[in-house]
Amino acid sequence: MSTSKASARWEGSLRDGKGTMKPANGAELPFSLKTRFEGERGSNPEEVIGAALAGCFSMALSAALGKAGSNPTSIETEASVQLDKQGDGFAITSITLTTQAKVPGIDAGKFETIAQETKQQCPVSKALAGTKINLQAKLV
Repeated sequence: MSTSKASARWEGSLRDGKGTMKPANGAELPFSLKTRFEGERGSNPEEVIGAALAGCFSMALSAALGKAGSNPTSIETEASVQLDKQGDGFAITSITLTTQAKVPGIDAGKFETIAQETKQQCPVSKALAGTKINLQAKLV
């Protein structure tokens, strides 16, 4: 159906090097060891994964709510990606999605059911199937 592309470039050693990540149709995102692990301003691969999941989930939730006859007026989703040390390396151990949606005419129970089902069905969630994805959904 479609193929999306992105690229990355790294220059230098792990400790002193720096890089950029770039979606084919987006802005370059600078990253380094310090932005990834030491809180320096800049991006990191986990942040990009979180943004991809939050975006995909929000679109999929809009579609699922519309299919159920309740079109949303807005959906805001944040992803918190947990990176932990495992052995000699690191792993993304969990992602928590926090979403708030304005959906006229739907009750909280139906909204929660649709949101939880959507978490399993969005393409990025499926790609991250080996990672625990938690969802906190709130109807506002």
